Amino acid sequence: MIARIAAWLTVLTFIAVPLGAVAQPYDAGHAEVELISERDVAVPGETIYLALDKTIDEGWHVYWRNAGDAGLPPQIFWDESPLGKVTEDADFTWPLPKLLPVVEGEIMDYGYDDQLTLPFQLTVPRDAVGPIMLTGIADYLICKDVCIPETAPVSITIDVGAEQVPNSANAMKIASALMAAPRPFDGEAVVVAKNGSLDLSLAPTLDGQFVDGDLRFFPYGNEIVHAAGQDVSRGETGASLRLTPNTRNSVEGRLEGVVKVTGASGMESGYIVSAVLSDTTLAGTLGSGGFAASGSGESMSTAPTLGLLAIIGLAFLGGLVLNLMPCVLPVLSIKAMGMVQSASNGNAGELRSHGIAYTLGVLAAFAALAAAFVILRGFGEFWALGSLLQYPIIVAGLAIAAFLLGLWLFGVFELGTSVQNVGSSAANRGGTTGAFATGLLAATAGAPCVGPFMGVALGATLERPAAEVFLVYLVLGLGLAAPFLILSFLPQLSRFLPKPGAWMERVKQFFAFPMFLTAAALLVVLGQQAGHGAVGWLVAGAALIAFGIWALKSAGGSLRPVALGIGALALIGGIALPLYTSAKSKPAVAGTVTAYGAAFETEAWSPQRVAELTAEGKGVFVDFTATWCIICQANKRTTLTRTEVLQALADNDIVFLVADFTNKDQLIADELQLRNRPGVPMYLLFPPGQSEPRLLPQTLTPSLMLDQIAEVTGNDV
Repeated sequence: MIARIAAWLTVLTFIAVPLGAVAQPYDAGHAEVELISERDVAVPGETIYLALDKTIDEGWHVYWRNAGDAGLPPQIFWDESPLGKVTEDADFTWPLPKLLPVVEGEIMDYGYDDQLTLPFQLTVPRDAVGPIMLTGIADYLICKDVCIPETAPVSITIDVGAEQVPNSANAMKIASALMAAPRPFDGEAVVVAKNGSLDLSLAPTLDGQFVDGDLRFFPYGNEIVHAAGQDVSRGETGASLRLTPNTRNSVEGRLEGVVKVTGASGMESGYIVSAVLSDTTLAGTLGSGGFAASGSGESMSTAPTLGLLAIIGLAFLGGLVLNLMPCVLPVLSIKAMGMVQSASNGNAGELRSHGIAYTLGVLAAFAALAAAFVILRGFGEFWALGSLLQYPIIVAGLAIAAFLLGLWLFGVFELGTSVQNVGSSAANRGGTTGAFATGLLAATAGAPCVGPFMGVALGATLERPAAEVFLVYLVLGLGLAAPFLILSFLPQLSRFLPKPGAWMERVKQFFAFPMFLTAAALLVVLGQQAGHGAVGWLVAGAALIAFGIWALKSAGGSLRPVALGIGALALIGGIALPLYTSAKSKPAVAGTVTAYGAAFETEAWSPQRVAELTAEGKGVFVDFTATWCIICQANKRTTLTRTEVLQALADNDIVFLVADFTNKDQLIADELQLRNRPGVPMYLLFPPGQSEPRLLPQTLTPSLMLDQIAEVTGNDV
């Protein structure tokens, strides 16, 4: 009897109590999916939490709001609802994601496995009566060895009453998901883009927040390389993470995402970060050692941040060294003889005016180069000093100029006062004009020669404000002009100069030969860019110019006007015709392997090829070069063609790739910009199976190459 009464009471209890929130899990194939609510009965006007709840099969995973390199996050597409239109992409509160490596070091995703609860809010209308039913489709991508799009019909019915009735189990599950979700970061966050990296600097209000534990930044967008490592430096007031930027998606204004902290015990916490783009890392967020470097080569993720004073110092040293570069020496010889002549006259004012005019010419050229860099950077274009020589018309013009200078130095014709008249009175006003022109020519000739110190200084300006770019370029020019400028203001040093005499004419004629060789080198560049036809027309133009000069010198008094006409036509035709032809010629295909490369069984470089080779576990050496780059050619002859170097690469299964920047190539320009280099040469050495390279110095030696190969492979070479 008692048992029968108890049974009836149970039935009456179920009849008297509202059914509450009703939902059924759905097996979509590799996950069970359902909608859950923290309330069985909701009150009109209140906001409650619902959640999309998934139990995921072992070994499978789904994705975070930013899937990383591949994938799609979960979303719900709602049917019509008594609540009106419900957002299709529910505004989920996302738990902290996990790293999901797809190809180690190459492809990284972010997501979840095992169990996932995605809470979202729902406001019950004030006039709601009776049960509310929500229906829709949950859509998501689920992956293991393969990825499968899955959909699950989801629905839930929530009663509306005068009093709240919680669902204890669901409420606890949703509360746990909300507690585990990242919270807003309390403090200051900035991101600094420079030196080929993004430095995320975090200064929390709470002291000691990042004292220990592993830190990882998960971005909301694709501004960084997801698979790259993130070096961490801790300071007195916070921490900084060094991120690798994605060149296809630059940071605009802010970098947003989540910083995940994993303690030694495995406990996880996270902070929602919105970092402002800044020029300066927050003080106290870097440790005393900054980001630690690895190996003796430069690591792209550990490059030191240079201050403006250090950049200026390197620029000045780079300009000084530029005086010793083979592309500048022939031009400087012209200036040196002019200084000897001025010093012999004993006129200190003339000497100073020549030095100032030469310096102004150099500075004007470098100011123009800085202006070109800033303007093109504003349009999103990468521009290097040697970029001038990527245009066949400029190469042809410089070849003609070198040929003319060679003829002048050889004595075929004279410009102004003959060097033989070194004992005459002070030079006329045209002397300062000539000094200015020599400065322009020296700077232009030195543009492709990105030598020691100079490359680091110019690379550091890639992200600097325009005013700092101009300052660095002008200091570089000042370094180039400094020896002659100092000599012109310190007449007492002139006693160390040789006495003028007939030897100057012989030296002048001697330096004609380097100018002819310079013209020949430029013809090689032109041939690669515009074809052999352009070279032939240019040589024909040079012959016309030589004929015009001969006609002028051979003409008598009555024939001089005719000869002048012939000379003018020869000059115009000799320059205009080959320049026009070279401009119209079809250039060679950018990025192709040069004869240099083909001779040593190299391949053409591409980011895809690097990714393929490193995924196969191979090492990669990349030579970013150009035919017009003097240092590149010197490194080839002295190091990269040496048998022991090539044998070491082959023995250690390191593939030799060539990135030829002789012609314009946007892929190569992007890579130079990513590595914070202002131009070629650039040498990258990828350790076997690794996606981050070592950046080698711009001047190579066989011993340096062998040491680097030994370090990245761990083998004796």
